[in-house]
Amino acid sequence: MPARIVSPQGISPGLSLIYKFWHTVTSYSYSGVSRYSYSYSNGALMSEPIFDHDRLDVYRLSIDYVASSFAIAKDLGGCHRHARDQWLRAAQSIPLNIAEGNGKRSLKDRSRFLDIARGSVLECVAIQDSLAATDGMSDERHRQLKRLLHRIVSMLTRLIARSDVVAESGSEYKYEYREAEYEYGEGRKPEPSRAPEDGLHGFTNGKSIVRPR
Repeated sequence: MPARIVSPQGISPGLSLIYKFWHTVTSYSYSGVSRYSYSYSNGALMSEPIFDHDRLDVYRLSIDYVASSFAIAKDLGGCHRHARDQWLRAAQSIPLNIAEGNGKRSLKDRSRFLDIARGSVLECVAIQDSLAATDGMSDERHRQLKRLLHRIVSMLTRLIARSDVVAESGSEYKYEYREAEYEYGEGRKPEPSRAPEDGLHGFTNGKSIVRPR
């Protein structure tokens, strides 16, 4: 039985119907039905814009990875402090470059930023290997995050390849590349993104990180 949507108290019947309608729309905002997320606040319906990169599975997975890296970094210090700082920069570079690249109108620029994000993923892999080898990270956590990084780099590789094919063909670019994110394997699509159990959500530095290679 579907869950009953309860409207906030103290609003008119007409506004209550609008609230229930937008509550339904919000649940589908990530599937492309709506580019706005709606909520009820201080007696009025408030809208929150949904950016194109918010709908990318690879972007949400990279945010999960940032949360996990920050959670582990809280316990790193001493001889691991340099690796910790480098790790956090590389981890944040992944979603930042995905978001910035996804917003580029030029396919060449878009591929360049996605390629930088891919390089940052590989850098995170190497940093994790170093931390695991020096007792800075448990083997179980290392394997778990490495599998997540493998998913991310696979998605980025497909997105880059798709952009390159479109650019070489001279076809008009449209936002129709979501299937390139999916990790096809025996007809399966990736599991929904989930936040890590012990992760810290989000990051405070909104400045894009583009490190030279």
